[in-house]
Amino acid sequence: MDRTRNIARSLLSTATVMATSLALAAVPAHGAADSEAPAEKRLQDDKPLEAGQALATPAISPELLAKAAPDECFGGSGPPPSAWAGCETGLPKVNQSYVWGLTTSGDHLWFGTASNVHCLTIGTSLAVTEPIENDDYVCEYGESPQRSENPAIPPAGGDWRPPKIYLYHKPSRKLVDKAAAITRKSEADRQRFESTVGIRAAGSHRGVVLLGGPSILGLNLFAFDGESGEYLGSTTLAGYGNVRHFLVADHTLYAGVGLGTNGQAGGAVLRWTGNKSRPFDFSMVASLPQQVADLVVHKGRMFVTTWPSIARSFDSENTAGIWMSPWLVDGARGLTTADANAWKRVWNVSQYEPDPVIAATYGLGGLASYEGNLYWGTMHVPMKATQAHTTRYVPESDAQNLVAAKNTQRTTSIFRASRFDNGKARADLLYGAAELPAFDPEANDGAGEWQLIPTGHKPRYGAAGFGNSYNNYTWKMLVAGGSLYIGTMDWSYLVKDLPLELRGAVEGGLGVADPASYGGDLWVFDDTHGPAKSVSTTGLGNYLNYGFRTMVADGPAVYSGMANPMNLRTDRDDDVPEGGWELIRLPVANSPATARQKMALGAQR
Repeated sequence: MDRTRNIARSLLSTATVMATSLALAAVPAHGAADSEAPAEKRLQDDKPLEAGQALATPAISPELLAKAAPDECFGGSGPPPSAWAGCETGLPKVNQSYVWGLTTSGDHLWFGTASNVHCLTIGTSLAVTEPIENDDYVCEYGESPQRSENPAIPPAGGDWRPPKIYLYHKPSRKLVDKAAAITRKSEADRQRFESTVGIRAAGSHRGVVLLGGPSILGLNLFAFDGESGEYLGSTTLAGYGNVRHFLVADHTLYAGVGLGTNGQAGGAVLRWTGNKSRPFDFSMVASLPQQVADLVVHKGRMFVTTWPSIARSFDSENTAGIWMSPWLVDGARGLTTADANAWKRVWNVSQYEPDPVIAATYGLGGLASYEGNLYWGTMHVPMKATQAHTTRYVPESDAQNLVAAKNTQRTTSIFRASRFDNGKARADLLYGAAELPAFDPEANDGAGEWQLIPTGHKPRYGAAGFGNSYNNYTWKMLVAGGSLYIGTMDWSYLVKDLPLELRGAVEGGLGVADPASYGGDLWVFDDTHGPAKSVSTTGLGNYLNYGFRTMVADGPAVYSGMANPMNLRTDRDDDVPEGGWELIRLPVANSPATARQKMALGAQR
């Protein structure tokens, strides 16, 4: 393979893997585990977090509970002989890159992973299958060992590997790989698991743990007994193409899903009506025009954020938004099938973004109910808006391409609202922009011109991205210990490898990427009367962790599942941290346990 550092074509984010590009059904996995055994884990005392991390609040150290281990040799044959050992030929490679779904059940954390998500997005979203290799990661595409063994896999999916499902027992600190429990159950279970792109969501209720993700045939779901850990079975929900989050609300479990390929045909909220004997019974309680991203209960109603479907036009009706359910308690408890068409959109991104083409590329991500307010944030796939603009207004020169790249970049903005009068939210912009560049195609005698246009908002606390313009995703919000935590994705680490002219255009719009801020951010609001405070701006100590993909609260701690696709960063002896997913425990700032730890630290000083 020719080495190249050209990742200009890899700019689309790692959040939207298309299941239809992977013809993986019934394909044996390359290097798949053949037994249910304790998985590789590395605790904090085995791999210290990076030195020099500044935690503004809380002043408590995060703890690395578990991390993906190398599972293959790049340029060689077979998996590494042992965890973190060198390969006899080739380089150790870690394929598992995201903790994609995470939930709690009793003393256990359950989570599922996804492999080489960055490579899959490049191949499927941009149709780029020329191999890419740099110091951080490799995308092999048609040259991958997975595809050489299984030619049915298209080149765009060559870097796919089957996901993993793990159970982490908190008291014993034991991590167990549960994939073999699925693959040994039956041939149908094995084929279903080994055709799943990744485990994108996890939820638990009434003693059942559900984990699911997209496949070429629909949405694959896997069920476990949350008490014993026993595998209960699997199914495929045909017609559904995505799932992002589960939510327990008013003693009922709900799932936000997408319809069709990768959720591009619309969205729905499903109510779980099952049990341990029938773990896959659902009813549809919301029918929406876009796939559902996240869900929360606020003041007696459910609210969801959406991601855009394939844009058919650039009017506000097709943009991502906030949708509000009927009352959760109105006759029958919880939402029913009678509520499916009674949801209202109460806010959409066109109420902020002045450019209609760019508005059509926004997604909405994490949201939370906190101290009487509903909070939400925007999500921006890097260069997606540039692609949309240059498709709508075809540039006549490379210079116009670069101008478009400069003006179409967007940074995550944070909103909140306390009132929803007449089905509309009175949104308050906390972090964002008072004006944004928008394209006027009629200016300059039809040649078009970029102009700064007011958004209609004035940010209360600061610039978009909490002041870091490369924070592009509000990936997750979580209320814990009386505070609101917000985790982002930060794509600044990827900018350093762009071709010089494109990098200059991007930095012209967003500013120069600062290596000191590489890694996803975690911010916290301790109340509703002041700005957020930084918990970490460097991926909780590993700057290759470019995002907080998922978080759950459990007692005196927040557990974070990190996104880190740097699959060639496996050398523990160099000065660069390692790639692959991480599971991290962070004590909650205002919990009693954290207060005791702070007192102990004070006494020691």
